[in-house]
Amino acid sequence: MNIGLLLEMATSLDEGREIIESGSTAMTGAVLSELATRGAAELAGRHEALVYVGDHGTAFAVALFAAAAAGVPLVPLNYRLPDEELCALAARHPHALVLARDPARLGTEVVDPDAWVRRLSTSDAGDAHPGADDGDAVAVLLYTSGTTSAPKAVVLRHRHLSSYIISTVELGSAEPGERALLSVPPYHIAGVSNLLSNLYAGRPITVLDAFSPEAWLARARDRQITHALVVPTMLARLVGHLDGVEAQVTSLRTLAYGGARTPPSVLERAMRSFPGVDFVHAYGLTETSSTIAVLGPEDHRLAQRGTEAERARLASVGRPVPGIEVEIRDVDGSVVPAGGLGRVWLRGDQVSGEYVSTGSTLDAEGWFDTRDRGRLDEDGYLFIDGRDDDTIIRGAENLNPAEIEDVLVGHPGVADAVVVGLPDEEWGECIAAVVVPSAHPVPIDELRAWASERLRSSRRPDVLEAWDDLPRTATGKVIRSQVVARLTGPAT
Repeated sequence: MNIGLLLEMATSLDEGREIIESGSTAMTGAVLSELATRGAAELAGRHEALVYVGDHGTAFAVALFAAAAAGVPLVPLNYRLPDEELCALAARHPHALVLARDPARLGTEVVDPDAWVRRLSTSDAGDAHPGADDGDAVAVLLYTSGTTSAPKAVVLRHRHLSSYIISTVELGSAEPGERALLSVPPYHIAGVSNLLSNLYAGRPITVLDAFSPEAWLARARDRQITHALVVPTMLARLVGHLDGVEAQVTSLRTLAYGGARTPPSVLERAMRSFPGVDFVHAYGLTETSSTIAVLGPEDHRLAQRGTEAERARLASVGRPVPGIEVEIRDVDGSVVPAGGLGRVWLRGDQVSGEYVSTGSTLDAEGWFDTRDRGRLDEDGYLFIDGRDDDTIIRGAENLNPAEIEDVLVGHPGVADAVVVGLPDEEWGECIAAVVVPSAHPVPIDELRAWASERLRSSRRPDVLEAWDDLPRTATGKVIRSQVVARLTGPAT
């Protein structure tokens, strides 16, 4: 099933219904469909891909469905990358039509996305396109964030994305008056899946091009937003801006968060800042076409007033969505019993596990190794313990950086923290921590004492520094390789 059929089904409910708005431009389903058809006519037989370098908005929606109708992949690139890295990724697609706002950055022939849409509005519709009904064709190529290694292009076929939407969203299920706020960039899987899921549900989308706490809150209030998705860095900036004051977004019903780990202290402050709002934690990967597990509103409410076990579930990512199977396996590949820690493996129709460079990484039975450590409790709640690659091995003891990071962020003078392992002749690896102070800097000695009171000696940081900020991707993941490089590089 081609994702273009999702647009067709959503539009059939009401052709005049608004699908998406960005700035002063709004687009109905009928207009979006027509522009996508015209865009496909331009792409088919001339270009092998459609590269998109820009923010979210109506042009991105046209690009997504035009590529789908033409049977060529859409390749959204991270416009925040340095010019050299951005050019290197674009060069991997020499026969693509490139949509970008700044030609000078790419050093190649590009077309402005908005100008492209304006041109399509006056062009001929063209003929039918051979790739439009091929569910096995490549829909999107998304580059991983490269937090621990070089970016890889994940292959998402139409059947993966369609399976995710159809199994998790009911067509036309949005109630009158609902509206979604989309502030996640299009080069992240959440930016693609959030567009598709709201479209399929029949919920109009308002795009926020550039995130700031002030702009997000103003747009949410002005457009009477009912549903929104944020990544942890956005959530942290929102609660930091509100500083204990209620958000006063009276229309907001659901606030979803995901994309990276959310410190418990940030989540607790957010729940106080947005009282009465349903919080949803969505866990997924690019390779799984977005969300594979959800911690729902009732779980969040129980965490505030329930039993100890119910409160502990706030640290989980919830239970698998329909169509997803989860197994926890040990180093030998054997499934571990409930509560046991191991590698998280997934299986389901929405799971791709395929890369341009290496092909499919699924095993013979269709299981995908996420490389995340985790466990399943007896009720099926999934707890993620971090990336296997992030584990610090100190003196033959495996240490979870998240445990140490939570202690450091718990200090009132710390806004952010990351813990990594550095080479050490005696212990194999030593523990290095970097913190970002909140409004008032905290003395390093005071922070060491704080950690010593709450961590046993083998888990206390050997190296502790304070920086102005941490290198993060747009979705909030710390780029640990850059942290290690700066800690081990020459002193400046």
